[in-house]
Amino acid sequence: MDRYDTLVIGAGVAGLTAARLLTKAGHRVVVLEARDHVGGRVRTERANGLVTDLGASWIHGIADSPVAAAAEACGMRTVEFTVGGCQADSRPIAYYGPDGVRLDDAAQLNFVEDIRALDAALVDVIAASAVDASYRDVTDEALATFGWSEDRVQRVREYLEHRSEEQYGARIEDLAAHGLDDDQIEGDEVVFPDGYDALPESLAEGLDVRLEHIVSRVEWSGHGVVTSTNRGRLVAAQAVVTVPVGVLQSAEFAIEPPLPEPVAGALSRLAMNDFEKVFLRFPKKFWDDDVYAIRQQGPQGRWWHSWYDLTRLHGTPTLMTFAAGRGATETRGWDEQSVVDSVMTQLRRLFGDLATKPTSVTITDWHADPFARGSYAYMTVGSSTDDHDVLATPIGGVLHLAGEATWTDDPATVTGAMMSGHRAAENILGRAVAFNEIWASSGP
Repeated sequence: MDRYDTLVIGAGVAGLTAARLLTKAGHRVVVLEARDHVGGRVRTERANGLVTDLGASWIHGIADSPVAAAAEACGMRTVEFTVGGCQADSRPIAYYGPDGVRLDDAAQLNFVEDIRALDAALVDVIAASAVDASYRDVTDEALATFGWSEDRVQRVREYLEHRSEEQYGARIEDLAAHGLDDDQIEGDEVVFPDGYDALPESLAEGLDVRLEHIVSRVEWSGHGVVTSTNRGRLVAAQAVVTVPVGVLQSAEFAIEPPLPEPVAGALSRLAMNDFEKVFLRFPKKFWDDDVYAIRQQGPQGRWWHSWYDLTRLHGTPTLMTFAAGRGATETRGWDEQSVVDSVMTQLRRLFGDLATKPTSVTITDWHADPFARGSYAYMTVGSSTDDHDVLATPIGGVLHLAGEATWTDDPATVTGAMMSGHRAAENILGRAVAFNEIWASSGP
């Protein structure tokens, strides 16, 4: 049986980054990928002349971003599309009140100012919160300090619920109080009209990547690592495991001996989210040209409350919305037509007969993907921001966990995945490695 220097499990951006740097350093590396393609949760669909990023879509802040630098080095075309997370006014937004009528400028400004006041108050409340506090707990505590009318409070409370779901795919009561501490974006945000998958494909060039190798067991000891796959066993001195949190927690992926503390504890306090994208393409636009997003307030927006205009990416009138948190769990198992009917009911409530039937629809299903089990990880109640980095604690000098969930500053992002893969490579090599070594050339 051949023995390698390093086995990398998972050919997403984290795994490919680690493999690339280790290979450049002269290590004999094999990347094992369960799917029939590289990229992991960076997945681009091309059909009928349309390009759709089903997983990762944005670089959230290109300032000093290694992903932005890598994309530029790969010659990837970008379009500025600054979302700023689920913010109240990061770009022109058309708000519709609970009655389905668009808010005038004064009413919208008042609402935005309420959000800003609440966010300012949250800083101290979150800092003083108990370890078992949820995002619901701290936002309700902050809201109670204002003395606003119930209707005014309810509009802000809805917004906070939607923020929790849109950014982390988690119900507000399930997300830790510190769950949005990473909500800082520096610089413009960009998307990739030609597809995000060009990045992992470029990173994989020249590497020994073995597709459709499903790893079911990782055994580690002071002597190294043995992996069991559907195509046999492989042995190496070390391993970098980059599978998502949902796979790490599943019975189908065993690590023996089990993960020790503090790694096991950190893993237990993270969970995969409920977050899917719904893309609707129309024969013509029925919404305003001067807005990038449409949002509705009130109980009708319980599931479908925000739509983002992606028309300028490809010229096809397109709205994207999210089935997130409650919307994802309560519509799970619905067929495509049922989801479309539910979404269009809300759009017709706002736009009437102008909201025509979509010509094509794409709905993701990351929760059902056995190699993902969700879109990305979030901090459950009782967790702390340190749990991300703790999850990456080297184990026995031979086992290293990496991936978006293992990077505190930018979890749930491609940036976090790339940074974690770089860290794993540095830990194995025992020295610093310049970031630009990741993309210094087209080959390893």
